[in-house]
This record gives sequence, structure tokens and C-alpha cells, in this order.
Amino acid sequence: MAIEDDIALFTRVPTLNLLGGAALQVLAIGAEQRDYSFGEKLFVQGDPADSGFIVRRGAFRVASDDGQEAVAGENVLIGELALVVAMPRPATAVALEPSSVLRISRSLFQRVLESHPEAARRLRDDFAARSNAALGAMTRVGATLR
Repeated sequence: MAIEDDIALFTRVPTLNLLGGAALQVLAIGAEQRDYSFGEKLFVQGDPADSGFIVRRGAFRVASDDGQEAVAGENVLIGELALVVAMPRPATAVALEPSSVLRISRSLFQRVLESHPEAARRLRDDFAARSNAALGAMTRVGATLR
């Protein structure tokens, strides 16, 4: 696909859309397309996480050993935290149908943030707002349980 198509895909992903056009262009140039057949694993729980994946076509079941499960379809970013933090994969992702993803390595993502500080600030602010919202929700649940 053309770089313009990849940029358009990235703009439909809320986290990536925050970065802005110039940063998305760099991501589009450096992203790798990978295709998966039904039942093929994108990654396995516990593996080192060094990238995020945007589902271009198809869908993946993302499930952890503790029973949490979700389906990630088109335009979804899988492995958002792996773009900024070295960590093990918290779940296993398996293709539910023939699927295609764009892989963004952590090193590429970090280079983009370093070269586009305004994009890094917007992402930081978004992560902080989501963390504060999650903390507030947990505080309310804790108060309800007491």
C-alpha cells in the first residue's frame, strides 16, 4: 500500500492521531506490513514486547491466561504500551481470519517522539489524562466496596 494509505490508517487510531502529520509520515515510512493466516499467532503472552501493531485488515483474539479476552479489529492498535515501555506481552494474540497488520517498532516510535517533541507532549498529556481517569474510577470502586 502507499504511504498515504498508511498515514490515513494511522489517523483513524486515536493514540497515533495525536502525533500529527509529520510524525505519522515518518511512522508510515518505517512501519512493516505483516500478513497472518487464520490461527497464526501475532505474539505470545510472556514474549518480550518491542512493538505495537495496527490491524489493517482482519481481526485478532487477544487473550491472557487470567481469562481476559478481547477482539481487535481493523484500525485498532495492539500493544500500545510496548511502543514506550519494555515489558513482556500481557496476552497472546491469534488471527481470527486472514489478517494484515502494520508493525511499529519501539525504536522507530521513540525516534519519532525524539524528533517531534510537540507530538511527544500531546502523547504524554493523553497518557496522563487516561491514567488519571483510570485512577479516579478505581478510587470510586474502592469507595463503593468499603
